[in-house]
Amino acid sequence: MSDSESDCTERRSAVTEAEVEALVRGICFKTGPPRFLGVEVEWFIRELRFPRLPVRPERLEAAYAALRTLPLRSALTVEPGGQLELSSPAAASLMECIGSVSADLDAVRAVLREAGLGLTGIGQEPWHPPTRFLHEPRYDAMERYLDRTGPEGRAMMCSSASVQVCLDAGYEEPGPLGHGRRWWLAHQLGAVLVAAFAHSPLAQGRHTGWRSNRQSLWTAMDPGRSSAPPLNGDPRKAWARHVLDAPVMCVRAPGGDTWDVPDGMSFRAWTRSGAPPGREDLDYHLTTLFPPVRPRGHLELRMIDAQPGDDGWIVPLAVTAALFDDAEAAETAYRTVKPLAERADSLAAPRNPLWIAAARSGLADPELREAALTCFAAAAEALPRLGATDEVQEAVAQFTDRYVARGRCPADDLLDTEDLIDAADLLDAGAPLAATGAGATEPKAIGPDTTEPETNGPAAIAADTTGLTDHVPGTHRPHHGKDIHT
Repeated sequence: MSDSESDCTERRSAVTEAEVEALVRGICFKTGPPRFLGVEVEWFIRELRFPRLPVRPERLEAAYAALRTLPLRSALTVEPGGQLELSSPAAASLMECIGSVSADLDAVRAVLREAGLGLTGIGQEPWHPPTRFLHEPRYDAMERYLDRTGPEGRAMMCSSASVQVCLDAGYEEPGPLGHGRRWWLAHQLGAVLVAAFAHSPLAQGRHTGWRSNRQSLWTAMDPGRSSAPPLNGDPRKAWARHVLDAPVMCVRAPGGDTWDVPDGMSFRAWTRSGAPPGREDLDYHLTTLFPPVRPRGHLELRMIDAQPGDDGWIVPLAVTAALFDDAEAAETAYRTVKPLAERADSLAAPRNPLWIAAARSGLADPELREAALTCFAAAAEALPRLGATDEVQEAVAQFTDRYVARGRCPADDLLDTEDLIDAADLLDAGAPLAATGAGATEPKAIGPDTTEPETNGPAAIAADTTGLTDHVPGTHRPHHGKDIHT
């Protein structure tokens, strides 16, 4: 979601349908030895004193202004609903990736803490309806387009957060680390990752019936934009065809504030029109496609919910890297998920029965649980070969014991609570219930800052708390049902 684009400039020469196909096939899979990986972590920004109150736009703007002064290694971007995203640089090892992002997160949290703000990891905003923070032509057009098919698009834009793992495409040649195998594996193992790391069972104060309601949003959206292409063929050809047949979200207006949102025009049809697109239009079109695995030269795995705790994101990164970049673990993962492919019923992710079961049931699904147990064991064996520290290995082991071995996922901690008030307390603390798992932190007492506010700098953001009262929406226990009144 963070593929930011500036307002378009003068259009360059048009591209033909054949040129588009050649360009996409040439850039989508850059093959070679798997050497690099990266991660994109998304977070909701919260008021520390009143975590269930939405952060006012002016406080978010001030916070982001302060954060942009930090010398981060990761790229810091803002999602449409105000979510914060850090995108790591390409790292030569798992520990290099973890180290750089962890350092950046420490710096970000320090600035936010001075402002009375903090970060929360969960796949979907649990209390409030989608509210857009960014008002730019790109997102105005996206909202108009997505509204045509239902409310899920706005929720995806403004109320979702994820951990996205980025991996090299792999070798040109076949084999456990070949790009064709990795492309197929990403779509089958992806369902196991959805189930194991599901962490979005609440929306607008209600239990949704899904362990990963965030994933259900993608399932309900426009399939031309959020579905994977067919897997029964050459990945390059399939992706190029998918790009051409996908509907155009918007046509950018040079220097204008309003972009056109065509109705049902594919990019292929645009190339055949009297006013065909240019190369920059193709580049932009690629950023508006949101399949569960997006080829961008590397593979971008987009299916994992944001995780609880300060360091919860490390476990899905470590497990995914191990299962793709270690040849032995990759072969085990391939053999393990191959029988699951039958449940997909030849339908594209995320709309096939396998992915829907993963999002709805998590690891309560027996077959997904067994697959996860085998894959997590293989990842644990591979992590020392990837240079993972004892701390990272222990985090994966604790997650396995706490969730995978019990057929559970982080969403189940929220679903186990007596009512949504208790679930809110868990989220406010920033850690899972009975915090003993990977990335868990001890709940901290949150009280007013007793220091004198600065007149400028990060702490000054906290000085303006007009409208924050001791009555927090959601603290009134409903007599019936599961609603949190906001």
